[in-house]
Amino acid sequence: MAAGRANYAPLTASSECLYTSSTPPGGVRPIFQLDLFRLRDFRCLVASMLLNSVGMMGEVVVLGWLSLELTNSPFLVGVAMSMRALPLFFVGAPAGALADRFSRRRLLMVTGLGQTITASTLGALTLLGLVSFGHLLLLTLVAGTLRGLEHAARQSYTHDVVGAPALLKGLAVLGIGMRSGWLLGSLGAGAVIAHFGSGAAYLAVALGFSAGGLALLPASREVPHAAPNGESVWKSVLGFATAVRTDSNLLTLMVLTAGAEVLGFSHQALLPSLARDVLRTGPEGLGALNAARSVGGILGLVAASAGGPAWGGGALFVSVLLAFGASLIVLGLAPGLVGLPGVFVVLVAVNAAGALADLLAQSLLQLSMPGHLRGRAGGAWVVAIGLAPLGQLQIGALASLLSVSIALGTSGLALVLLAASAALLVPRVRRL
Repeated sequence: MAAGRANYAPLTASSECLYTSSTPPGGVRPIFQLDLFRLRDFRCLVASMLLNSVGMMGEVVVLGWLSLELTNSPFLVGVAMSMRALPLFFVGAPAGALADRFSRRRLLMVTGLGQTITASTLGALTLLGLVSFGHLLLLTLVAGTLRGLEHAARQSYTHDVVGAPALLKGLAVLGIGMRSGWLLGSLGAGAVIAHFGSGAAYLAVALGFSAGGLALLPASREVPHAAPNGESVWKSVLGFATAVRTDSNLLTLMVLTAGAEVLGFSHQALLPSLARDVLRTGPEGLGALNAARSVGGILGLVAASAGGPAWGGGALFVSVLLAFGASLIVLGLAPGLVGLPGVFVVLVAVNAAGALADLLAQSLLQLSMPGHLRGRAGGAWVVAIGLAPLGQLQIGALASLLSVSIALGTSGLALVLLAASAALLVPRVRRL
């Protein structure tokens, strides 16, 4: 077994395939991105993330545009977007338990197939002229449920492949791959909608999801994970709830992660209205705005991947959340002050901060859990981001009642206040 799984060795000081006599005695030499790519499983994981993310962001673009066409309401666009995240809060804990019991690689492949089916169905219904807003909500809800399991499995599988010393860099590289896929998916979906319609765009999304699942076929076969102490899935879920109540660090990280999702990442629900009603651009303009999000995320994660071994921690997490909120306030002001080019620049800055916040949340949660509970660490993150519908609904309602600019500025200010309160009132967060 050891010989057959040599490429699967995590990046630790004892890893023969990556560490040589040049490793400093008693320590671990710095881990570089090229070291990570010497692992076949990691290469497969990056390819899967890239292809899956083409479908993921393509889905965001076509979902926003189609729901706006069907309803002509920014609020209902927020409702449609919330269906992608609504299941996460409820499936996060069981998804983490499943990721601790079964092959994480196979779970990723199964969820890719499931999302292929939901996107293909929406594409077919749209091309046939049969799609309704109800169809859109239902199938997006199903896809969101599958995505919750995918998120929990992917984070813990990353930890399996690269090991704790390289986890933050591994997640950073995967984040770059994800946002590169977002870039392609944003521009591609906008172009497909403009020339062929939303139905064809959903079929293209399905291709991205299916390719992402197939990319994991060459990876090492995993041994199924045994449940800790023979626990059932239900007992594992109850154990997760107990950990949230009793572990103050875990609860603090989950609250801050949820705040970033509800108040920060919810701005994507307003991009269709920002493109069509404020900036007066069409679906290609919406694709370009989402592409700016991807570029920002890539730049933020490139900076993170270049950091030293001590890079990261709670103090940096809070600082990044402050920057995330402040940049959203600027984004609310940008359309009236600097126009379309300025909006692109600010959107890049917003999502550079958002990508760093996401990376730090994932790595801190993974490193806060013992090895046999890595799936549940991913589940904790899924539960936290599962509160996203609250943000998407509130920001959509504010935009409908007041304006897009006021909605963005209000959310940004609230995130600044949350991060500042955490830094002042919960000093232990700075020591994580």
